Amino acid sequence: MFKILVIDRCYFTRVGVESWLNQPDLFPASFLVTGLHNLMLAKEHIVQWQPDLVIADLHGFKNEIHHIQQLASLFSVCSDANQVLLLESGTDAQLSGFYAQFKICATLQKTEPLEKLAQVIDDIVLARPTRSIPQMATPLLTKQEEKVLTLWMEGKSNQSIAARLSINGKTVYTYKRNIRMKLGMGNRFTPFLSLPENSN
Repeated sequence: MFKILVIDRCYFTRVGVESWLNQPDLFPASFLVTGLHNLMLAKEHIVQWQPDLVIADLHGFKNEIHHIQQLASLFSVCSDANQVLLLESGTDAQLSGFYAQFKICATLQKTEPLEKLAQVIDDIVLARPTRSIPQMATPLLTKQEEKVLTLWMEGKSNQSIAARLSINGKTVYTYKRNIRMKLGMGNRFTPFLSLPENSN
């Protein structure tokens, strides 16, 4: 059993890749797949869950990050134990140059044939020892905390988040404090969360 983490903003890509990887008789190995659409959660998930393979479309997050170096924190938690396969939705010279400083086992575009993607995944996972006991991924944040984090990263104010989730404004503050503690952010915002709050 191999653990695969799919990091992609697109819900359909995450669900599609998971469904495709779990088709019987398509791959010689079996997979435990989970998907995320949040870069901050992805870093912590890699640290805690230790996937064998990370399949990521970082190009899809390009407009969300303030500086390309913010992606370095994601690569910093990947090692030989967590191979990285970039399955990108576009091309960007700056991103490609940045990727060159990290160990990435393969980079493909989403337009590549599935047969080629399957071969690359086979090559990566079959070179690794299998896990005898699959470990289930436990969520780092609760569903409500994930909703708060998503709206927070969109720059929504506490009042806007409270109204959207039908909770009290003080509860939003508590959720934010819990999120910062769980993600080891202390009292300062990380670059992923240093967004100005909008009034809406």
